[in-house]
Amino acid sequence: MKTTASVLAANFKHWGLQHIFGIPGKAVSPILFELLHENIEFVLSKHEAAAGFEAAGYALMNQKIGVAIGTSGPGGTNLLTAAGQAAASHLPLLLITGHPSMKDTGKALGQDSSTFGTDLVNMFQYVTKFSARVERGDMLRPYLQHALEKAVTGVKGPVHLSIPFDVLLEEIEPFVLDLPSSHKMISPHIEDVAAKLNQASRPLIFLGKGVHSSRAYEEVQRLAEHWGIPVVTTPGGKGTFPSNHSLSLGAFGLGGTPEATEYLQEKVDLLLVIGSKMSDMSTAGLAESMYPDHVVHFDYDPTFIGKSIMVPTTPVLGDIKTNLQLLLKDRPAKQESFLSMPAPLPLLENAPGNRMSAVQVLRAMRNELPADAIVFGDDGSHSFYGIKHYDVYEPGTFYFEDIFGAMGNGIGYSIGAQLAAPEKTIVCLAGDGCMFMHGTEISTAYNYDAPVLFIVVNNGRLDMVEKGMRKMIGTSIGGVYETPMKAACFAESMGLDGFTCRDPFELSERIQEALARMKETKKPIVIEVLVDENEIPPTMGRQ
Repeated sequence: MKTTASVLAANFKHWGLQHIFGIPGKAVSPILFELLHENIEFVLSKHEAAAGFEAAGYALMNQKIGVAIGTSGPGGTNLLTAAGQAAASHLPLLLITGHPSMKDTGKALGQDSSTFGTDLVNMFQYVTKFSARVERGDMLRPYLQHALEKAVTGVKGPVHLSIPFDVLLEEIEPFVLDLPSSHKMISPHIEDVAAKLNQASRPLIFLGKGVHSSRAYEEVQRLAEHWGIPVVTTPGGKGTFPSNHSLSLGAFGLGGTPEATEYLQEKVDLLLVIGSKMSDMSTAGLAESMYPDHVVHFDYDPTFIGKSIMVPTTPVLGDIKTNLQLLLKDRPAKQESFLSMPAPLPLLENAPGNRMSAVQVLRAMRNELPADAIVFGDDGSHSFYGIKHYDVYEPGTFYFEDIFGAMGNGIGYSIGAQLAAPEKTIVCLAGDGCMFMHGTEISTAYNYDAPVLFIVVNNGRLDMVEKGMRKMIGTSIGGVYETPMKAACFAESMGLDGFTCRDPFELSERIQEALARMKETKKPIVIEVLVDENEIPPTMGRQ
């Protein structure tokens, strides 16, 4: 017999996890003690929400699952934001929270997480695929098995288990569970899609972040090349298709390119939507006059199919990668090259007396980062500059979550991703607002040897909302920091090397130096870039 906590830790080890994220507390301490026996590193985050972001980034990179732990009461409520973010990102995340004890439930308890206090199970039901309390040790196996099935199959997402302190210490029969294999759902409409593609005269492919979730990068590229179809990406779909591909029109929606808009304005007869909800972020600027004649919509989740663009729609439900493989079966791949050789982007001197443009930040990044560097865009206008101006040369190297939009998520995602894949070059594109939210996590990166390059675009304000307010009412309320962040000093206060750049040439040099230094030290570096406070970001098309 082994304790419930010991059985949990053994399962983490069985799943191949080397890091668990969270903040300690008495209610979950038995789990932490058992991690020592399994040689699993507990990553002490600075905030439970950030721990959840880190575990989600870890899951994204290891393609298994991530685990974050928070104690009872406020430890659990802080994890709610991470659950909402993981649900929007479709990332498999197991969140474990505590409760003082099952036997004392109903008495007055500090940080009570039951129905008599802060009912965490009920709260998590709205932001997870499964939320339950394990009230006895023998309930762990069926509840954990069900949670895993929900997390890693179908539309992936977060799950939550609340396990009281005394239940964690209860002795049970040991067991290990394998991570479930997803059953690939195949649509019956594939041949119909092929016929529509053969008949279309002016089709367009519209890629969302579901392509990231299914890792269908090769399939969408073959699809585009076989039928010669131009491709646009949504904000969340950025990074699913190479920018230097001859069929790429760049992004549409917020941060979209003129090329994408112009193509849609000249009437599309068939729109292939692949892995996108077609949210307001993705359809910003799509007038009714630009609607296609017909939509073919690939997605696992039917909830939003046919609801954003009211035209005849063919749903292709199921796993995107599997359905595309079936569509492409027996269709030979094109042998010609569709990719152009990337050329360095020209950098411009700042206008006299002015700060640099955020566009120049993205150009300098693209010039200096290796093609396979993985960029996590945090939420804010800085990432929309990235969506419009940062070229992707290898699919799967740019991630941005455009739906839930928790500021600071990219900071955590990048740290978890770096710990899961230490051989990768990981970059976080953040703003000063994101750093104010969860910037203390750079200390977590430093303490656990996660050499993320943090590039902080600093203009002393919550840029996206501040400019949006000015557009609506001519002024802004609460959008400008009275005391702006000094991000380099902030980094130095936690032991990191921090640098401030004022022009794109200096930024290019600092990126080169940082990449070389991080290889040696295995420590993160922060580069702060002071940008024009009055520059208008590419986010003004949202209604």
